[in-house]
This record gives sequence, structure tokens and C-alpha cells, in this order.
Amino acid sequence: MTSFHDDEEADDPRHPEDHIAPVPRISVQAFCETEQTLAAITAAGQDRRLAKAHLTAKGGGLAAAIEVYDTMPTPNVIVIESDGTRDILEGLDDLAGVCDPGTRVVVIGNPNDTAPYRELVRRGVNDYVVGPVETLDVVRSICSLFSASEAIITGRVIAVVGAKGGVGASTVAHNVAWTIARDLALDSVVIDLDLAFGTAGLDYNQDPAQGIANAVLSQDRPDTALMERLLAKCTERLSLLAAPATLDRVYDFGAEAFDAIFDTLRMTTPCIVLDVPHQWSGWTRRALVNADDIVIVAEPDLANLRNTRNMLSVLKAARPNDRPPLYCINQVGMHKRAEIDVKAFAKTMESQPIAAIPFDSKLFSTAANNGQMIAEVSKNHRTTLLFQNMANRLAGRGEVKKPKRSLLGPLLKKLKGRAGRGSAPHRKVS
Repeated sequence: MTSFHDDEEADDPRHPEDHIAPVPRISVQAFCETEQTLAAITAAGQDRRLAKAHLTAKGGGLAAAIEVYDTMPTPNVIVIESDGTRDILEGLDDLAGVCDPGTRVVVIGNPNDTAPYRELVRRGVNDYVVGPVETLDVVRSICSLFSASEAIITGRVIAVVGAKGGVGASTVAHNVAWTIARDLALDSVVIDLDLAFGTAGLDYNQDPAQGIANAVLSQDRPDTALMERLLAKCTERLSLLAAPATLDRVYDFGAEAFDAIFDTLRMTTPCIVLDVPHQWSGWTRRALVNADDIVIVAEPDLANLRNTRNMLSVLKAARPNDRPPLYCINQVGMHKRAEIDVKAFAKTMESQPIAAIPFDSKLFSTAANNGQMIAEVSKNHRTTLLFQNMANRLAGRGEVKKPKRSLLGPLLKKLKGRAGRGSAPHRKVS
């Protein structure tokens, strides 16, 4: 069994514990005092979590904001930078006189500001950040206004995709989701996005009459009630949005076809695992880019190495403020197959795999044919522990460690047995 972790990962501010949920369709206007803040806010507007926001940034600070809103309505969110040269409380009092009810205000302060935080709150400031700020600070501040204030679940989306067809990405996705639901007790949903050939129904031994096709082809916008009707219950905490796996039609979709489905499920489900088919289209790319975490599944050969490297490069560039995509190597050690060594694969990727899953044809074929998960077939198998570690890491938990076997264990067990027999009550002789 092999499991890898980057030492630098724990110190990365983009670690999965720092989960930032995307905002709904809102308008954001920022008034900056410095070029650095203007650049950070402009870059934040390109972040995937603010994709639905209409964000504009300009100079002038608090004075410019007061002048602008004296003659026009205010947006959903105003971001104000203070340079410390004027009394911020006095400026906020003036801004309150021209602000519409319901507008949320974020202040980027200066170390020279002396106003107590409670006074800022009394004047309606929703968040206060001490400058200088970076792009992720801006994203976190704006997103937190909605994920916290609306008191709703903002589910984490994990997208799993194969670097090549037939590498076992669906098997990895289904086992990781099942483990998150069972071992971490998180309500989870698996969405099988391979509408023509999806195997999630088979792997979970389910044959639902409805699924993802009913949601994406519906004329009405999917809501919570519709999604509840379409979900098939696999376990107490795991549900499935199954693919029809039929060829009676072609499944061509626009890039935003699944957005409403994902947004609706985010509001009710803590964890959503996307089983993304191996294809490169507008909607698959969008599903990957907009996920909170990405796992690319690859086999240790040249084509997978090339594809994994290309996918990592493109997805990193599209998600500059997120943790880089993860990858795992599957079917390692297949008999009589020439393979690229795991260390050599990792050297090319310039990062370690989240796991290297050993090839075991009997274990995986038994699970597939029985409609079971790996842990159900063999709960103590080393691959079961690998899936547990992947589930914990993707859900922002720690690694599951197998207890070490003590060399004194057998001896202590034998001594304990003897002590137990020696202290047993004597049979009474009549």
C-alpha cells in the first residue's frame, strides 16, 4: 500500500479545510485607495467562486462611493478601502445616508485605523479586513457574506475524472463517496455524469427509474423538491443521481447545463461527488473548474502520464486561487505489464499522488459483479484503507493510520490469558 502527502500541503492556505462556497448572482462594487487593492479585487472577479457576481472596481475610496451613491442605487455588496487619512466612522456615517437597505458593506482597513470593531458593526459593516489584501482574501470575504448569513449548507463538490478511458475513475469516485458517507457520517450524493455508459447504478446495486437525465432535460429549473424525487437512496447517508445508461438519444449539452443542478444540491448536501466521464467538452471542463476539489485518476503508462500532466496544467491555470488538482495512480503492479514507476510518474507531475492503488483483479471484479464497494468485500484490505485516507483528505480530515503491530503483542496476549485462567474461581467440591 502506498499513500503520499506533500509536506507543504498542511501549510497551504488553500487546504480543503478552508472551504469557500460560491456566491449567488449578485452585484459588487469596490472603491479602492491603492493600486495593489485594485489589482487584487480585479483578479478576484475572475475567480470561479465569484463567477456569478458582476464585480466592478474603481479608485477614490470612501469619498468616491458616497458621491456615486448620492445619485444612484447601491449594489448588493460595497467594498470600501480606507487609507487611514480620514475618520472612517465619520465616512461610514455619510455612506449610510446614501445606502439602500440590505446592502452589505466590506471595509478593507488600514493599520492606522483606530476605530473599534464594535463601532464598525454598529454602522452596518458586515466584514472588516486589515490591508494589504490578496486575491483570496477578497474572495473569502465576499463569499462569507452569503454562506454564513443565509444559514444554509454550502456543500463541497469533489470531481473525479480519468486521465484516459478505462482507468477506473468511476470505481474510485464511487468508493470514495461511499466511504465519506459511511466513515465520516456526511450526507453525500454521487452524480453519474456519464449519461450513456454510467456504471454508478451497477456499482451500488441500484436501478432507479429516474436520475440525472430527468433533471438536466427538464424544462423547469431544478429545485430541491425535484432533486429529492430523483435521488436514489443507496445507504442511510449516501444517495445517487444515476445515469440512464441508454443509447436512445445523444447527450449534447451546453457548458452551463448542469449548473442549476449542482447549485441546488449544494444547498442541502454537505458532500457532492461528480463522476465525470473522460471527455473534453464545455460542460465537463466547467464541472471540473468549478469543483472545490479535483481528483484525476491515471494508470502508470505513457498516455496517462501525458494526459495527467496536460490536465493538471490547464486546470491549475483556470483555478489560480484554489488548491492544485490532485491525482491518484490506479492499477499499479499489473502482472506482465511494463509500467512507469510511481516515483518517476510523480517526478514528472512535480507533485505526489494522493494514493497509488495496487492492481487486484479478483477484489475489484468481485465488487463490481456483486454491486458492492471494496470495503464490503474486504474491510481489512489495504485498498480499503487507501480509500479511507482519500475520503478523509478530500473532506478536510486527517489521514487514517493503521495501528502498528507490537512485537510484544502475542506474548502479552498469552500472559493475559494465563492470568485470566489463574484468577478463575475454583469449582466448589461438595
